[in-house]
Amino acid sequence: MNPRGYDAGSHPQQSLFPSPPAPAGPASTTDLRLVTFNAQHAAPDRARRQAAWLGQQPDADIVVLTEVGHGPGGPALLDALAHHGYTHIHALRPDLPDYSTVIASRSAPLEPVPTGVDILAHRAPAVDLRIGGQRLRLVGLYVPSRGPAERRNENKRAFQHAVTRALPGVLARFDGPVVVTGDLNVVEPGHVPHYPVFGRWEYDFYRSFTDAGLTDAYRALHPDASGGHSWYGRSGNGYRFDHTFLTTDRLDLTRCDYVHAPRQHGLSDHAAMAVAAVVAPGQLQP
Repeated sequence: MNPRGYDAGSHPQQSLFPSPPAPAGPASTTDLRLVTFNAQHAAPDRARRQAAWLGQQPDADIVVLTEVGHGPGGPALLDALAHHGYTHIHALRPDLPDYSTVIASRSAPLEPVPTGVDILAHRAPAVDLRIGGQRLRLVGLYVPSRGPAERRNENKRAFQHAVTRALPGVLARFDGPVVVTGDLNVVEPGHVPHYPVFGRWEYDFYRSFTDAGLTDAYRALHPDASGGHSWYGRSGNGYRFDHTFLTTDRLDLTRCDYVHAPRQHGLSDHAAMAVAAVVAPGQLQP
């Protein structure tokens, strides 16, 4: 990929960095180790610090970055990811200025696959990759926020409906494990505390993942609904906006936690989400 142009295929340039940093460690050949991270449309300097932090996380073999900016910070982030050992990067260029979603890998090659999401597709890239001989499908999502008063919820509703329509096909066309992760800008039904601002259509979007047969990874390991927030408002109220859903076949989930260091150190206004699962070998697939 050329980081100046968000084109999938080639490797990012590394011209901004004269020498590579010490690696975080070898990527796992048997486990899925994934970090989801909201980049908060970072400017170049903060984008480089974000990549440096990710590069030192042992669970960040694969990263899904949401809210990647369309200005100079986006290419800077891709360039920095390459410098910190992410040799495979997939991102779709928005047709118009907008935030996007990036998927990057330290070792496993990424094969872009269609999702059928026909609205704001650059916010919903998908890839296939292999870990331990098992083929997995990974979808990254960045749902629009509620938006300005003159377009309140229009983009959010449209994108959510597009994802809900496409999700059954994503699962039906693939017989290996599927992981869907990102900043969904919705909370779960029964979220603590309750926020009356969220409508039924937003809770229905959350339910669309479980209705399709996916498991909420965080809630599977942390059943107490009073815990787990990834974003905090000015009043200090917490929201669980960042989610990972997955099929449990051939994936033995061992970790799903919010990592608050990026938020506490000013790298983002969101906590990162770290997920780990042992990948059970499946039937070899082409």
